[in-house]
Amino acid sequence: MKKPDYHIFVCASFRGTEAKGKCIKKDSMQLINYLDEELQDRGMNAMVSSTGCLKLCEEGPIMVVYPQGYWYGNVSDEDAVDEILDALENGTAAKAHLLA
Repeated sequence: MKKPDYHIFVCASFRGTEAKGKCIKKDSMQLINYLDEELQDRGMNAMVSSTGCLKLCEEGPIMVVYPQGYWYGNVSDEDAVDEILDALENGTAAKAHLLA
């Protein structure tokens, strides 16, 4: 695999060895499966990884896109993911979901 254009991190709420945060309770892990499928369908060169707790539980599920450094909050459904990926394809941020 060549170096990805995007590395997308999705909070999995782990603190130590236990999932204690809110993102996983808000189905953040389902986003990973959808992201993987959607990225492949779109032909985007990206990698998706789950993370430990990103400590923004009230804003969760949290998704971070690098190298752009975009931090997105309340990414709770496929529509939000689609908006974020659409923006990436257009070279912009999905402002409606950006964390300030």
